[in-house]
Amino acid sequence: MDWWLVFAVFLYFACAALIVAEVFVPSGGLITICALACLAGGITIFFRHSTSAGLAGIGIAIVMIPSVLVGAYKVFPHTRFGKKVLLAPPHREPGEAIADSKELQELLGAVGTVITTMRPVGMCDFSGKRLECVAESGYVDKGKQVKVIKVESTQLTVRVIQES
Repeated sequence: MDWWLVFAVFLYFACAALIVAEVFVPSGGLITICALACLAGGITIFFRHSTSAGLAGIGIAIVMIPSVLVGAYKVFPHTRFGKKVLLAPPHREPGEAIADSKELQELLGAVGTVITTMRPVGMCDFSGKRLECVAESGYVDKGKQVKVIKVESTQLTVRVIQES
Protein backbone atom coordinates (compact mmCIF):
# COMPACT_ATOMS: atom_id res chain seq x y z
CA MET A 1 0.00 0.00 0.00
CA ASP A 2 3.02 2.31 0.46
CA TRP A 3 3.55 2.37 -3.32
CA TRP A 4 0.06 3.76 -3.69
CA LEU A 5 0.96 6.65 -1.40
CA VAL A 6 4.06 7.34 -3.49
CA PHE A 7 1.84 7.31 -6.57
CA ALA A 8 -0.60 9.75 -4.88
CA VAL A 9 2.28 12.13 -4.12
CA PHE A 10 3.41 11.78 -7.75
CA LEU A 11 -0.13 12.72 -8.86
CA TYR A 12 0.04 15.82 -6.65
CA PHE A 13 3.34 16.83 -8.28
CA ALA A 14 1.85 16.17 -11.72
CA CYS A 15 -1.13 18.35 -10.75
CA ALA A 16 1.22 21.19 -9.73
CA ALA A 17 3.19 20.90 -12.98
CA LEU A 18 0.00 20.92 -15.03
CA ILE A 19 -1.28 24.00 -13.20
CA VAL A 20 1.95 25.82 -14.07
CA ALA A 21 1.64 24.65 -17.68
CA GLU A 22 -1.96 25.92 -17.82
CA VAL A 23 -0.79 29.39 -16.84
CA PHE A 24 1.56 29.63 -19.83
CA VAL A 25 0.07 27.30 -22.47
CA PRO A 26 -3.29 28.16 -24.07
CA SER A 27 -5.19 24.86 -24.03
CA GLY A 28 -8.81 25.87 -23.66
CA GLY A 29 -8.96 24.26 -20.22
CA LEU A 30 -7.79 20.76 -21.21
CA ILE A 31 -4.67 21.00 -19.07
CA THR A 32 -6.81 22.13 -16.13
CA ILE A 33 -9.05 19.09 -16.55
CA CYS A 34 -5.96 16.84 -16.49
CA ALA A 35 -4.66 18.66 -13.38
CA LEU A 36 -7.99 18.21 -11.62
CA ALA A 37 -8.02 14.52 -12.60
CA CYS A 38 -4.55 14.09 -11.05
CA LEU A 39 -5.69 15.90 -7.91
CA ALA A 40 -8.85 13.78 -7.64
CA GLY A 41 -6.83 10.60 -8.15
CA GLY A 42 -4.37 11.60 -5.44
CA ILE A 43 -7.13 12.47 -2.98
CA THR A 44 -8.90 9.18 -3.72
CA ILE A 45 -5.73 7.19 -3.04
CA PHE A 46 -5.15 9.09 0.21
CA PHE A 47 -8.73 8.39 1.38
CA ARG A 48 -8.39 4.70 0.48
CA HIS A 49 -5.33 4.57 2.73
CA SER A 50 -7.09 6.27 5.68
CA THR A 51 -9.48 9.07 6.46
CA SER A 52 -6.79 11.11 8.19
CA ALA A 53 -4.49 10.73 5.16
CA GLY A 54 -7.35 11.86 2.91
CA LEU A 55 -8.04 14.93 5.03
CA ALA A 56 -4.32 15.71 5.07
CA GLY A 57 -4.31 15.36 1.29
CA ILE A 58 -7.17 17.83 0.97
CA GLY A 59 -5.36 20.25 3.28
CA ILE A 60 -2.19 19.95 1.22
CA ALA A 61 -4.19 20.57 -1.97
CA ILE A 62 -5.79 23.69 -0.47
CA VAL A 63 -2.34 25.09 0.28
CA MET A 64 -0.58 23.70 -2.81
CA ILE A 65 -2.81 25.07 -5.58
CA PRO A 66 -2.65 28.79 -4.64
CA SER A 67 1.05 28.47 -3.79
CA VAL A 68 1.84 26.96 -7.18
CA LEU A 69 -0.16 29.64 -9.00
CA VAL A 70 1.53 32.46 -7.10
CA GLY A 71 4.91 30.86 -7.67
CA ALA A 72 4.23 30.48 -11.37
CA TYR A 73 3.32 34.13 -11.78
CA LYS A 74 6.05 35.52 -9.50
CA VAL A 75 9.05 33.23 -10.02
CA PHE A 76 8.76 31.94 -13.59
CA PRO A 77 9.35 35.29 -15.37
CA HIS A 78 12.66 35.68 -13.50
CA THR A 79 14.05 32.26 -14.48
CA ARG A 80 16.39 31.81 -17.44
CA PHE A 81 13.74 29.88 -19.37
CA GLY A 82 11.04 32.40 -18.44
CA LYS A 83 13.15 35.29 -19.75
CA LYS A 84 13.53 33.50 -23.08
CA VAL A 85 9.86 32.61 -23.41
CA LEU A 86 8.12 35.77 -22.18
CA LEU A 87 8.15 39.11 -23.96
CA ALA A 88 9.95 42.01 -22.35
CA PRO A 89 7.87 45.03 -21.39
CA PRO A 90 8.23 48.05 -23.67
CA HIS A 91 11.05 50.40 -22.75
CA ARG A 92 10.22 54.08 -22.85
CA GLU A 93 12.55 56.99 -22.44
CA PRO A 94 11.46 59.82 -20.16
CA GLY A 95 9.22 62.20 -22.10
CA GLU A 96 7.90 59.59 -24.57
CA ALA A 97 4.55 59.29 -22.86
CA ILE A 98 1.49 61.36 -23.67
CA ALA A 99 2.11 65.00 -22.91
CA ASP A 100 0.18 66.76 -20.16
CA SER A 101 -2.86 68.78 -21.15
CA LYS A 102 -1.16 71.98 -19.94
CA GLU A 103 1.78 71.39 -22.29
CA LEU A 104 -0.58 70.69 -25.16
CA GLN A 105 -2.55 73.91 -24.52
CA GLU A 106 0.68 75.82 -25.21
CA LEU A 107 0.77 74.29 -28.70
CA LEU A 108 -2.54 75.91 -29.72
CA GLY A 109 -1.73 77.88 -32.88
CA ALA A 110 1.68 76.22 -33.33
CA VAL A 111 2.84 75.22 -36.81
CA GLY A 112 4.37 71.82 -37.46
CA THR A 113 5.19 69.26 -40.15
CA VAL A 114 3.35 66.01 -40.82
CA ILE A 115 5.76 63.10 -40.23
CA THR A 116 3.43 60.23 -41.16
CA THR A 117 0.49 60.32 -43.52
CA MET A 118 -2.60 61.32 -41.57
CA ARG A 119 -5.67 59.15 -42.27
CA PRO A 120 -6.96 61.18 -40.30
CA VAL A 121 -4.62 60.34 -37.38
CA GLY A 122 -0.87 60.62 -37.73
CA MET A 123 2.33 61.97 -36.21
CA CYS A 124 3.37 65.60 -36.47
CA ASP A 125 6.58 67.36 -35.46
CA PHE A 126 6.30 70.63 -33.55
CA SER A 127 9.82 72.02 -32.98
CA GLY A 128 11.23 68.60 -32.09
CA LYS A 129 8.16 67.33 -30.23
CA ARG A 130 6.59 64.37 -32.02
CA LEU A 131 2.91 64.14 -31.18
CA GLU A 132 -0.08 62.22 -32.46
CA CYS A 133 -2.60 64.54 -34.10
CA VAL A 134 -6.01 64.32 -35.79
CA ALA A 135 -6.51 66.08 -39.13
CA GLU A 136 -9.55 68.29 -39.45
CA SER A 137 -10.01 67.51 -43.14
CA GLY A 138 -9.31 63.76 -43.05
CA TYR A 139 -6.38 62.70 -45.28
CA VAL A 140 -3.13 64.73 -45.16
CA ASP A 141 0.06 63.76 -46.99
CA LYS A 142 3.44 63.45 -45.32
CA GLY A 143 5.54 66.64 -45.34
CA LYS A 144 2.64 69.15 -45.31
CA GLN A 145 2.62 72.08 -42.91
CA VAL A 146 -0.18 72.02 -40.31
CA LYS A 147 -1.43 74.34 -37.58
CA VAL A 148 -2.97 73.28 -34.26
CA ILE A 149 -6.55 74.60 -34.18
CA LYS A 150 -8.03 72.73 -31.19
CA VAL A 151 -6.81 70.93 -28.07
CA GLU A 152 -9.16 68.57 -26.20
CA SER A 153 -7.54 66.79 -23.23
CA THR A 154 -4.68 64.91 -24.98
CA GLN A 155 -5.96 65.15 -28.57
CA LEU A 156 -4.59 67.76 -30.96
CA THR A 157 -6.66 68.72 -34.01
CA VAL A 158 -4.68 70.23 -36.88
CA ARG A 159 -5.55 72.04 -40.12
CA VAL A 160 -3.43 72.06 -43.28
CA ILE A 161 -1.85 75.45 -43.96
CA GLN A 162 -2.73 76.50 -47.53
CA GLU A 163 0.32 77.19 -49.63
CA SER A 164 -0.04 80.30 -51.87
